[in-house]
Amino acid sequence: MSPSDLKRIEAPSWVDSSKGEPTLMLYSVVDDRSGVCFLEYRCVYGEDAESALRFLFNAMTTKGEAEFPFQGRPKMIYLDNGPVAKSRVFQNVMLALGIEWQTHIPAGKDGERVTARSKGKVERPFRTVKDAHETLYHFHKPETEQQANEWLMRYLLRYNRQDHRSEPHSRIEDWIANFPAEGIRERCTWEQFCRFAREPERRKVGIDARVSVDGTAYEVEPDMAGETVLLLWGLFDSELYVEYEGARTGPYHPVSGPIPLGRYRAFKRGTADERAGRIRTLADQLKLPITALAGEDLRWAPLNLPGELELAKQPFDAQAHEYHFPSSIAAKLAIADDLAQPLAKIAPEDRAFIEQVLGETLIRSIMLARVRAYFRNKKSGEDHAS
Repeated sequence: MSPSDLKRIEAPSWVDSSKGEPTLMLYSVVDDRSGVCFLEYRCVYGEDAESALRFLFNAMTTKGEAEFPFQGRPKMIYLDNGPVAKSRVFQNVMLALGIEWQTHIPAGKDGERVTARSKGKVERPFRTVKDAHETLYHFHKPETEQQANEWLMRYLLRYNRQDHRSEPHSRIEDWIANFPAEGIRERCTWEQFCRFAREPERRKVGIDARVSVDGTAYEVEPDMAGETVLLLWGLFDSELYVEYEGARTGPYHPVSGPIPLGRYRAFKRGTADERAGRIRTLADQLKLPITALAGEDLRWAPLNLPGELELAKQPFDAQAHEYHFPSSIAAKLAIADDLAQPLAKIAPEDRAFIEQVLGETLIRSIMLARVRAYFRNKKSGEDHAS
């Protein structure tokens, strides 16, 4: 990601009044072999995992452009060793999607050799977009984030049709000619993606059946009052889900607190806005057609593609990409937390059952479901016997 030379737009999609005006940031992902790139504008407050994951989901999605079939889950991502790569949520999502990631090693890290690895393949498109595309913003400036991304997509269609750095064809033709024989790995659904970016948190509900998250109060079911529940809250959730006694309920909406996610106040027009208006008037006088950016009447020769292009795809197996505990110790800690008691205090036959389950699977959802069903049936049987 890199700050755009445009810096800001007239009508950002959201504004956090406590942080000021958001920065217009360019996000980019580049295919290592072909050089095909996908870029997107986002209004953000610095580098954060939420914006990076939203962009990554869009990069893996079908773009709806026949000339731009770039899509699918990558096998490996190489990125800066910054806040995104260090984010626990980002790492959880990468593990859930089956994507490896490597981080850039700073130069001279060990003091004995040059350890930096080149990032030119991703930095070059940034510079090209700023020099060749954003220069036109002196004539016509996008007013919204959506409009900026529409104009940027028009430019990307031309950029990816340019010559490959070493092969006698374009970048997009090189990508099509060299994707895996077994097919492109399809991405998951947005609902599954949101679930991967969700971290459970155990909290106690107040006697008024309310629980507070970052200053915002949510009202849950009355029978949960005073009980300890598992909050299922993720980066992309605008509502709260709760898990109690093995049952998941929700969504629960805010009842009080700060402005909920997705509802923000807009800035008033100031001196900078008036100056931008004067620049817009000057741009209109220069008579540069807006189609130079929007690309509504672009004409070019068709790509050299083989007949009806049908990309082979590998369907996304949600079960295979469920969260796995890294070890049996981590799984036991999760079970102890779910049972609200140390495993050392339960009966030997119960520990033996847990060991048997862990020997068969470390998938979180399957393992916890079996353990909960075991103890629930055992408890009901004891009540019946008594």
